[in-house]
Amino acid sequence: MHRQHPHQGASLGARLKRGAWAQAIGTSRGARTSKIHCLADDCGRPVAFTLTPGNIADIKMAIPLLELARPTKRLLAGKAYDADSLRDWLGRQHIKAVIPSSAARRTPYPLDRKSYSRRNVIERLFCRLKNWRRIATRYDRLATNYMAAIALVSAIIAWI
Repeated sequence: MHRQHPHQGASLGARLKRGAWAQAIGTSRGARTSKIHCLADDCGRPVAFTLTPGNIADIKMAIPLLELARPTKRLLAGKAYDADSLRDWLGRQHIKAVIPSSAARRTPYPLDRKSYSRRNVIERLFCRLKNWRRIATRYDRLATNYMAAIALVSAIIAWI
């Protein structure tokens, strides 16, 4: 068996990937991606957002984003956010959870369908963000530059 020098071969890949977490780049479904997590108001205007590597679950950023935002009455979210820990936290904060139960739940939570029908507001926000090619295809290597572009585009499409 031939032993490789520390600066060659297998360690080269590790050296190239260094700093990927700091720049919010992760491997998801075989590709290097980033994920934008956004909290929007009822008009579809972004209130808080963050950037994580693509292999981070959506629910991990729910509570940090909610803590940044002003108090809200309800949270509309998809099935990916159906977890007892998040529902318990929302209950302690007196926030109504409008989240459909996942198929794995034995006893599903009741869902306010009228309120849930407004969830398309956040989907439309992401569609408007992704209309900007710089956001849809992350050209920026640095996460700070990419977040600045997201903030600028968000201000243009939603607040101006």
